[in-house]
Amino acid sequence: MFQRRRVRRFLPSGLLLVVVIVLTGCAQGAIRVPDVSGRKARIVTTTNFITDLARQVGGPRVAVQGLMGPGVDPHLFKASARDVRTLRQADLVLYGGLELEGKMGDLFDELSARQPAKAVTAGLSRSELRTEAPVRPDVVDPHVWFDVSKWRSATRIVVAQLAKLDPAHAEEYRARGAAYVAELAALDSYAKRRVQEIPADKRVLVTSHDAFHYFGERYGMEVVAIQGISTATEATTADVERVAQVIADRGLRSVFVESSVPQQTIDAVLASAARKGQRARVGGELYADSAGIAGTPEGTYVGMVKANVDLIVEGLK
Repeated sequence: MFQRRRVRRFLPSGLLLVVVIVLTGCAQGAIRVPDVSGRKARIVTTTNFITDLARQVGGPRVAVQGLMGPGVDPHLFKASARDVRTLRQADLVLYGGLELEGKMGDLFDELSARQPAKAVTAGLSRSELRTEAPVRPDVVDPHVWFDVSKWRSATRIVVAQLAKLDPAHAEEYRARGAAYVAELAALDSYAKRRVQEIPADKRVLVTSHDAFHYFGERYGMEVVAIQGISTATEATTADVERVAQVIADRGLRSVFVESSVPQQTIDAVLASAARKGQRARVGGELYADSAGIAGTPEGTYVGMVKANVDLIVEGLK
Protein backbone atom coordinates (compact mmCIF):
# COMPACT_ATOMS: atom_id res chain seq x y z
CA MET A 1 0.00 0.00 0.00
CA PHE A 2 2.89 2.35 0.88
CA GLN A 3 4.43 1.67 -2.53
CA ARG A 4 1.18 2.48 -4.32
CA ARG A 5 0.80 5.80 -2.44
CA ARG A 6 4.33 6.82 -3.45
CA VAL A 7 3.57 5.86 -7.04
CA ARG A 8 0.41 7.96 -7.02
CA ARG A 9 2.28 10.99 -5.58
CA PHE A 10 5.28 11.10 -7.92
CA LEU A 11 4.19 9.60 -11.25
CA PRO A 12 2.06 11.15 -14.00
CA SER A 13 -1.38 9.62 -14.18
CA GLY A 14 -0.63 8.10 -17.59
CA LEU A 15 2.05 5.85 -16.07
CA LEU A 16 0.18 5.05 -12.91
CA LEU A 17 -1.92 2.18 -14.31
CA VAL A 18 1.12 0.47 -15.84
CA VAL A 19 3.06 0.56 -12.59
CA VAL A 20 0.09 -0.70 -10.55
CA ILE A 21 -0.28 -3.66 -12.92
CA VAL A 22 3.42 -4.49 -12.55
CA LEU A 23 3.24 -4.25 -8.74
CA THR A 24 0.11 -6.44 -8.69
CA GLY A 25 1.77 -9.04 -10.89
CA CYS A 26 4.80 -9.12 -8.59
CA ALA A 27 2.54 -9.59 -5.59
CA GLN A 28 0.82 -12.56 -7.22
CA GLY A 29 4.15 -14.14 -8.21
CA ALA A 30 5.51 -15.58 -11.42
CA ILE A 31 5.39 -19.23 -12.45
CA ARG A 32 7.88 -21.23 -10.42
CA VAL A 33 10.20 -23.32 -12.62
CA PRO A 34 11.80 -26.01 -10.43
CA ASP A 35 15.30 -27.38 -10.92
CA VAL A 36 15.01 -31.17 -11.23
CA SER A 37 18.45 -31.78 -12.73
CA GLY A 38 19.75 -33.61 -9.67
CA ARG A 39 16.66 -35.56 -8.65
CA LYS A 40 13.46 -37.20 -9.83
CA ALA A 41 10.74 -34.81 -10.93
CA ARG A 42 7.71 -34.81 -8.61
CA ILE A 43 4.61 -35.29 -10.78
CA VAL A 44 1.10 -35.11 -9.32
CA THR A 45 -1.84 -36.40 -11.35
CA THR A 46 -5.59 -36.70 -10.90
CA THR A 47 -7.12 -39.93 -12.31
CA ASN A 48 -5.15 -43.16 -12.09
CA PHE A 49 -4.95 -43.65 -15.86
CA ILE A 50 -3.26 -40.23 -16.14
CA THR A 51 -0.95 -41.46 -13.37
CA ASP A 52 -0.13 -44.45 -15.56
CA LEU A 53 0.50 -42.22 -18.58
CA ALA A 54 2.96 -40.07 -16.62
CA ARG A 55 4.83 -43.18 -15.47
CA GLN A 56 4.92 -44.64 -18.97
CA VAL A 57 6.54 -41.50 -20.38
CA GLY A 58 8.58 -40.47 -17.35
CA GLY A 59 10.04 -43.85 -16.49
CA PRO A 60 12.74 -43.82 -13.78
CA ARG A 61 13.20 -40.04 -14.10
CA VAL A 62 9.92 -39.21 -12.32
CA ALA A 63 8.12 -39.90 -9.05
CA VAL A 64 4.37 -39.83 -9.75
CA GLN A 65 1.65 -39.43 -7.13
CA GLY A 66 -1.99 -39.79 -8.14
CA LEU A 67 -4.81 -38.21 -6.17
CA MET A 68 -7.56 -40.58 -7.33
CA GLY A 69 -7.45 -44.35 -7.00
CA PRO A 70 -9.59 -47.09 -8.55
CA GLY A 71 -13.33 -46.55 -8.38
CA VAL A 72 -13.04 -42.81 -7.66
CA ASP A 73 -15.38 -40.60 -9.68
CA PRO A 74 -13.45 -37.50 -10.85
CA HIS A 75 -16.68 -35.65 -11.63
CA LEU A 76 -17.52 -35.58 -7.91
CA PHE A 77 -14.02 -35.57 -6.39
CA LYS A 78 -13.28 -32.80 -3.89
CA ALA A 79 -9.64 -32.02 -3.12
CA SER A 80 -8.79 -32.10 0.59
CA ALA A 81 -6.40 -29.65 2.24
CA ARG A 82 -3.72 -32.35 2.01
CA ASP A 83 -4.42 -32.81 -1.72
CA VAL A 84 -4.01 -29.07 -2.28
CA ARG A 85 -0.67 -29.10 -0.44
CA THR A 86 0.45 -32.05 -2.54
CA LEU A 87 -0.49 -30.24 -5.75
CA ARG A 88 1.32 -27.05 -4.72
CA GLN A 89 4.49 -28.98 -3.91
CA ALA A 90 4.56 -30.71 -7.32
CA ASP A 91 7.11 -29.93 -10.01
CA LEU A 92 4.39 -30.64 -12.58
CA VAL A 93 0.62 -31.20 -12.28
CA LEU A 94 -1.14 -33.25 -14.96
CA TYR A 95 -4.95 -33.39 -15.08
CA GLY A 96 -7.71 -34.34 -17.52
CA GLY A 97 -9.29 -30.96 -18.17
CA LEU A 98 -12.51 -30.34 -20.11
CA GLU A 99 -14.19 -30.18 -16.67
CA LEU A 100 -13.54 -33.88 -16.01
CA GLU A 101 -12.45 -32.92 -12.51
CA GLY A 102 -15.54 -30.74 -12.20
CA LYS A 103 -14.98 -29.38 -8.70
CA MET A 104 -11.27 -28.58 -9.18
CA GLY A 105 -11.38 -26.14 -12.12
CA ASP A 106 -10.66 -23.02 -10.08
CA LEU A 107 -7.81 -24.78 -8.29
CA PHE A 108 -6.15 -25.72 -11.58
CA ASP A 109 -6.47 -22.13 -12.79
CA GLU A 110 -4.70 -20.96 -9.64
CA LEU A 111 -1.96 -23.60 -9.91
CA SER A 112 -1.24 -22.93 -13.58
CA ALA A 113 -0.57 -19.25 -12.72
CA ARG A 114 2.20 -20.17 -10.28
CA GLN A 115 3.70 -23.53 -11.32
CA PRO A 116 3.79 -25.97 -14.27
CA ALA A 117 0.30 -27.51 -14.63
CA LYS A 118 -1.28 -28.87 -17.80
CA ALA A 119 -4.44 -30.61 -19.02
CA VAL A 120 -3.47 -33.69 -21.02
CA THR A 121 -6.36 -32.93 -23.40
CA ALA A 122 -4.87 -29.54 -24.33
CA GLY A 123 -3.64 -30.82 -27.72
CA LEU A 124 -7.13 -31.66 -28.99
CA SER A 125 -8.93 -29.13 -31.18
CA ARG A 126 -12.57 -28.17 -30.68
CA SER A 127 -13.51 -30.14 -33.82
CA GLU A 128 -12.15 -33.33 -32.22
CA LEU A 129 -14.39 -32.99 -29.17
CA ARG A 130 -18.05 -33.85 -28.83
CA THR A 131 -20.68 -31.98 -26.81
CA GLU A 132 -24.08 -32.75 -25.31
CA ALA A 133 -25.75 -31.06 -28.27
CA PRO A 134 -28.58 -30.34 -28.86
CA VAL A 135 -29.49 -30.40 -25.16
CA ARG A 136 -26.34 -28.67 -23.83
CA PRO A 137 -24.06 -27.75 -26.76
CA ASP A 138 -21.77 -25.77 -24.46
CA VAL A 139 -20.86 -28.87 -22.39
CA VAL A 140 -17.83 -30.72 -23.78
CA ASP A 141 -17.45 -34.47 -23.28
CA PRO A 142 -14.15 -35.06 -21.41
CA HIS A 143 -14.03 -38.87 -21.87
CA VAL A 144 -11.59 -38.71 -24.78
CA TRP A 145 -9.42 -41.59 -23.51
CA PHE A 146 -11.88 -44.16 -24.84
CA ASP A 147 -10.85 -43.20 -28.36
CA VAL A 148 -7.33 -44.61 -28.19
CA SER A 149 -6.18 -42.42 -31.09
CA LYS A 150 -6.93 -39.35 -28.94
CA TRP A 151 -4.84 -40.71 -26.08
CA ARG A 152 -1.84 -40.48 -28.40
CA SER A 153 -2.38 -36.71 -28.28
CA ALA A 154 -2.36 -36.86 -24.47
CA THR A 155 0.92 -38.76 -24.64
CA ARG A 156 2.49 -36.05 -26.75
CA ILE A 157 1.37 -33.40 -24.24
CA VAL A 158 3.03 -35.30 -21.38
CA VAL A 159 6.23 -35.77 -23.41
CA ALA A 160 6.37 -32.04 -24.14
CA GLN A 161 5.74 -31.06 -20.51
CA LEU A 162 8.41 -33.41 -19.14
CA ALA A 163 10.92 -32.34 -21.78
CA LYS A 164 10.31 -28.71 -20.85
CA LEU A 165 10.61 -29.44 -17.13
CA ASP A 166 13.73 -31.60 -17.47
CA PRO A 167 15.46 -30.67 -20.77
CA ALA A 168 18.59 -32.63 -19.90
CA HIS A 169 16.61 -35.85 -20.33
CA ALA A 170 14.23 -34.72 -23.07
CA GLU A 171 15.39 -37.39 -25.51
CA GLU A 172 14.58 -40.11 -22.98
CA TYR A 173 11.04 -38.80 -22.64
CA ARG A 174 10.62 -38.58 -26.40
CA ALA A 175 11.86 -42.14 -26.89
CA ARG A 176 9.53 -43.56 -24.23
CA GLY A 177 6.68 -41.50 -25.63
CA ALA A 178 7.26 -42.85 -29.14
CA ALA A 179 7.34 -46.44 -27.85
CA TYR A 180 4.11 -45.86 -25.95
CA VAL A 181 2.38 -44.30 -28.98
CA ALA A 182 3.28 -47.47 -30.93
CA GLU A 183 1.70 -49.54 -28.14
CA LEU A 184 -1.44 -47.39 -28.36
CA ALA A 185 -1.61 -47.91 -32.14
CA ALA A 186 -1.64 -51.67 -31.56
CA LEU A 187 -4.38 -51.27 -28.92
CA ASP A 188 -6.44 -49.16 -31.32
CA SER A 189 -6.23 -51.91 -33.97
CA TYR A 190 -7.11 -54.56 -31.41
CA ALA A 191 -10.28 -52.70 -30.38
CA LYS A 192 -11.40 -52.25 -33.99
CA ARG A 193 -10.81 -55.91 -34.79
CA ARG A 194 -12.61 -57.28 -31.74
CA VAL A 195 -15.72 -55.09 -32.08
CA GLN A 196 -16.22 -56.55 -35.56
CA GLU A 197 -16.95 -59.90 -33.85
CA ILE A 198 -20.24 -58.50 -32.54
CA PRO A 199 -23.20 -58.95 -34.94
CA ALA A 200 -23.89 -55.59 -36.57
CA ASP A 201 -27.44 -55.32 -35.17
CA LYS A 202 -26.18 -55.99 -31.62
CA ARG A 203 -23.47 -53.30 -31.52
CA VAL A 204 -25.41 -51.28 -28.97
CA LEU A 205 -23.63 -50.40 -25.74
CA VAL A 206 -25.94 -49.54 -22.82
CA THR A 207 -24.07 -48.00 -19.86
CA SER A 208 -24.70 -46.11 -16.63
CA HIS A 209 -23.47 -42.69 -17.77
CA ASP A 210 -22.40 -41.06 -21.01
CA ALA A 211 -18.69 -41.97 -20.92
CA PHE A 212 -18.38 -44.13 -24.04
CA HIS A 213 -19.47 -42.04 -27.02
CA TYR A 214 -15.88 -41.48 -28.14
CA PHE A 215 -15.48 -45.27 -27.98
CA GLY A 216 -18.64 -45.76 -30.02
CA GLU A 217 -17.64 -43.22 -32.67
CA ARG A 218 -14.16 -44.69 -33.06
CA TYR A 219 -15.08 -48.39 -33.08
CA GLY A 220 -18.51 -48.41 -34.67
CA MET A 221 -20.97 -48.88 -31.83
CA GLU A 222 -24.19 -47.16 -30.88
CA VAL A 223 -23.99 -45.93 -27.28
CA VAL A 224 -27.05 -45.47 -25.06
CA ALA A 225 -26.47 -43.96 -21.61
CA ILE A 226 -28.82 -43.40 -18.70
CA GLN A 227 -27.06 -40.38 -17.16
CA GLY A 228 -25.36 -37.52 -18.98
CA ILE A 229 -21.66 -36.75 -19.44
CA SER A 230 -21.21 -35.94 -15.76
CA THR A 231 -22.36 -38.24 -12.99
CA ALA A 232 -23.30 -35.08 -11.09
CA THR A 233 -26.50 -35.07 -13.18
CA GLU A 234 -29.07 -37.50 -11.81
CA ALA A 235 -31.01 -39.95 -13.96
CA THR A 236 -34.75 -39.31 -14.18
CA THR A 237 -37.65 -41.73 -14.58
CA ALA A 238 -37.86 -40.62 -18.21
CA ASP A 239 -34.18 -41.59 -18.70
CA VAL A 240 -34.83 -45.04 -17.25
CA GLU A 241 -37.86 -45.59 -19.48
CA ARG A 242 -36.05 -44.30 -22.59
CA VAL A 243 -33.17 -46.75 -22.17
CA ALA A 244 -35.48 -49.64 -21.26
CA GLN A 245 -37.41 -49.05 -24.49
CA VAL A 246 -34.17 -49.26 -26.51
CA ILE A 247 -33.36 -52.60 -24.86
CA ALA A 248 -36.83 -53.91 -25.67
CA ASP A 249 -36.89 -52.60 -29.25
CA ARG A 250 -33.42 -53.91 -30.11
CA GLY A 251 -33.70 -57.20 -28.25
CA LEU A 252 -30.57 -56.56 -26.21
CA ARG A 253 -29.53 -59.14 -23.65
CA SER A 254 -26.62 -57.39 -21.94
CA VAL A 255 -26.10 -53.96 -20.39
CA PHE A 256 -23.06 -52.72 -18.47
CA VAL A 257 -22.40 -51.06 -15.14
CA GLU A 258 -19.36 -48.91 -14.44
CA SER A 259 -16.71 -49.16 -11.76
CA SER A 260 -17.25 -45.61 -10.48
CA VAL A 261 -21.06 -45.38 -10.75
CA PRO A 262 -23.65 -47.05 -8.44
CA GLN A 263 -25.69 -49.86 -10.02
CA GLN A 264 -29.18 -48.78 -8.88
CA THR A 265 -30.16 -47.02 -12.10
CA ILE A 266 -29.12 -49.98 -14.25
CA ASP A 267 -31.23 -52.25 -12.04
CA ALA A 268 -34.21 -49.95 -12.57
CA VAL A 269 -33.67 -50.06 -16.35
CA LEU A 270 -33.51 -53.87 -16.36
CA ALA A 271 -36.75 -54.09 -14.36
CA SER A 272 -38.49 -51.73 -16.79
CA ALA A 273 -37.17 -53.63 -19.81
CA ALA A 274 -38.51 -56.88 -18.32
CA ARG A 275 -41.96 -55.30 -17.99
CA LYS A 276 -41.72 -54.41 -21.68
CA GLY A 277 -41.01 -58.05 -22.55
CA GLN A 278 -37.21 -58.09 -22.87
CA ARG A 279 -35.14 -59.73 -20.18
CA ALA A 280 -31.54 -58.51 -20.08
CA ARG A 281 -28.69 -58.96 -17.63
CA VAL A 282 -25.64 -57.08 -16.46
CA GLY A 283 -22.88 -58.13 -18.84
CA GLY A 284 -20.15 -56.93 -16.52
CA GLU A 285 -18.52 -53.88 -14.94
CA LEU A 286 -16.65 -51.50 -17.23
CA TYR A 287 -13.83 -49.18 -16.26
CA ALA A 288 -15.09 -45.68 -17.01
CA ASP A 289 -13.64 -42.73 -15.10
CA SER A 290 -10.92 -44.73 -13.38
CA ALA A 291 -8.70 -47.69 -14.15
CA GLY A 292 -8.35 -50.79 -11.97
CA ILE A 293 -6.19 -51.61 -8.99
CA ALA A 294 -2.52 -50.64 -9.21
CA GLY A 295 -0.28 -53.60 -9.98
CA THR A 296 -2.91 -55.40 -12.09
CA PRO A 297 -3.16 -55.24 -15.90
CA GLU A 298 -6.41 -53.30 -15.53
CA GLY A 299 -4.59 -50.74 -13.38
CA THR A 300 -2.91 -49.42 -16.53
CA TYR A 301 -4.55 -47.47 -19.33
CA VAL A 302 -3.84 -50.17 -21.94
CA GLY A 303 -5.08 -52.93 -19.65
CA MET A 304 -8.21 -50.95 -18.74
CA VAL A 305 -9.19 -50.39 -22.37
CA LYS A 306 -8.43 -53.97 -23.37
CA ALA A 307 -10.48 -55.33 -20.46
CA ASN A 308 -13.43 -53.13 -21.49
CA VAL A 309 -13.23 -54.21 -25.12
CA ASP A 310 -13.11 -57.91 -24.21
CA LEU A 311 -16.03 -57.58 -21.79
CA ILE A 312 -18.20 -55.68 -24.27
CA VAL A 313 -17.52 -58.12 -27.10
CA GLU A 314 -18.14 -61.23 -25.00
CA GLY A 315 -21.28 -59.70 -23.49
CA LEU A 316 -22.87 -58.69 -26.78
CA LYS A 317 -21.86 -61.37 -29.25
